[in-house]
Amino acid sequence: MRELAERSLDEFGVVPEGGRTRANARRVTVNVAESPLGWLKARGMVDDRQFEAGERLRADYERAALGPRVTMRWTARVDGAGAGLDPAEAQLAAKRRFDAAVTAAGPGLSDVLWRVVCAGEGLPAAERALGWPARAGRLVLGLALDRVADHYRLA
Repeated sequence: MRELAERSLDEFGVVPEGGRTRANARRVTVNVAESPLGWLKARGMVDDRQFEAGERLRADYERAALGPRVTMRWTARVDGAGAGLDPAEAQLAAKRRFDAAVTAAGPGLSDVLWRVVCAGEGLPAAERALGWPARAGRLVLGLALDRVADHYRLA
């Protein structure tokens, strides 16, 4: 999906909408529907295996964050067909998978992994928040994604 918007670009990267810009910032068109991980893959900075690992981690994160249902579940059938995990059980299973994958990434690597893959922060913003030098996050994110791919047993 493409959702294009005009944003300001300064020496640190794309400035969020409503953020402060410098006088020398230029305007660019960005796809706000694209994840930072998708952006890295599109530019060859993340390979297919790392991208798949990140997408699995993000899916588990999103499934684990779902709230319980408070209305009738219309997907249940009387004849029992299509029966699977209860939504609460599916949420707990996703939480366990997410926790195991982040643990597999290890301390020091899980911070940038969570910020870029799950929270959707851009790499420059994650580097600044963690107090890292510019372009160090890409290397650390690659190592974290490799460990998560090993955890998910991706070929």
